[in-house]
Amino acid sequence: MSLHFLLKAEARTLSVVQVLAMSDDDAFALFRHLRWGEGKEVVCPHCGMAHRHYFRPTRKIWRCAGCQEDFSVTSGTIFAFHKLPLRLYLAAAILFANAVKGISALQVGRDLGVSHKTAYVLLHKLRESLLVSRDESALQGEIHVDGAYVGGTVRPANKKEDRVDRRLAENQDPDKRCILVMREAYTEAEVEAGNAGARKTLTFILNNENQADIGKLAPVYLAKGSVICADEADAYDRLPAKYAVRRVNHGKAYRADDGTTNNLAESYFSRFRRPRLVLPPPGSPRTTTARESRHPPPVL
Repeated sequence: MSLHFLLKAEARTLSVVQVLAMSDDDAFALFRHLRWGEGKEVVCPHCGMAHRHYFRPTRKIWRCAGCQEDFSVTSGTIFAFHKLPLRLYLAAAILFANAVKGISALQVGRDLGVSHKTAYVLLHKLRESLLVSRDESALQGEIHVDGAYVGGTVRPANKKEDRVDRRLAENQDPDKRCILVMREAYTEAEVEAGNAGARKTLTFILNNENQADIGKLAPVYLAKGSVICADEADAYDRLPAKYAVRRVNHGKAYRADDGTTNNLAESYFSRFRRPRLVLPPPGSPRTTTARESRHPPPVL
């Protein structure tokens, strides 16, 4: 059996220890290399001109030869107008990426020696960058789909005679939300080559699993000819009209007799439930980026 990627040396290219041992100049050079690569030319974020722009070493900024605007290595990024040393931003990104089950702002603040408010804002910037830059092209091949309900837990009453049936909709918290996940599986050849897990994952916040919302999302994010693996929920009953759908009844088995599972979606939720998250209601207003203006996400 091939070794999981996270267990290989390739997954440890940069550590917090290495970052915190850097000088400010080393961190600046790494940011520059990650953004513009090797060579003397850099790209102006204002006009897009690639040139050997005039560099001011004392302030570590460039003056564009075309539009005459000043810019730095973080201009136009989530770290623009930064006040902390660049190596702390690198360390925060590494802590965030390595914590596969989530990390709190309190812990990041303690690890980096910054306030809770600073760590909170920084983590939200990292999360927003993931949402803005994610690939929203349609999934194809074998796709595992499922929904999980989070938030809005109703605390049972002390005495048994005062307790209500929390399975009923009228006794549930209105803030409860459904996280719908769609995960594209690797092909058999890619799995044999050592790939594990899913190639690509898309998530959406819904009020609940229902046929109307699934019907809106499927034509946009599920390519024609895909094979959809889902459970017995009736929200997916309309998908067989346009897709090849394989179902597994979890009331009887976790794996159907023909080998059908939606384990990729289930494994996603097993990690997703670890951190405690506060989710916004569907359609709630938030900052819209330039990319989202061109490709707005569905409002459900």
